[in-house]
Amino acid sequence: MALISLRIPDDLAARFSAMALSEGGKSALLRRLIGEVLEARPSTSVPLPIGKPQKITLRLRDSEMRQLADIAHRRGMTRTGWIVALVRARLGAPIQSSPGEREALRAIMRELNRIGANINQIARAANGGAMHGAAVDVDLSDIREVKAVVEKTLAELRRIFDDNASYWEGRR
Repeated sequence: MALISLRIPDDLAARFSAMALSEGGKSALLRRLIGEVLEARPSTSVPLPIGKPQKITLRLRDSEMRQLADIAHRRGMTRTGWIVALVRARLGAPIQSSPGEREALRAIMRELNRIGANINQIARAANGGAMHGAAVDVDLSDIREVKAVVEKTLAELRRIFDDNASYWEGRR
């Protein structure tokens, strides 16, 4: 079996370790996450660029610069950041997100992590009760509520990805 090693900030490592407790440990969680990423990755994905970024220069008219500044500002980006994201999107790079989109995605991930932790607690309690011969009482209304939250969160995630793809493909 291969070994993958990486360095991350201490606070991130502590948060990951705490989260991994309910997932069977850090290694188990990392294996699951890597597997999910590889399964979800489209086969037409473009590999990440390698090498030092190169500089290019564009010459635009004043009116075009104002338009560019306005468009970039509305996305919460700098002019250069917007141009780079546009070029990368047209080259087939993975999702190009603005700071607002990244924050929305982080909020969704936090919500899904919270839901996952709650589901793991429910499963652990149910398994513990079953192991001790105790009847496991499941409140279906709680499960329906969790299901509704997951569906709503996933719909929001799909909307963000669809809006982002539409934007960079020039459909809106």
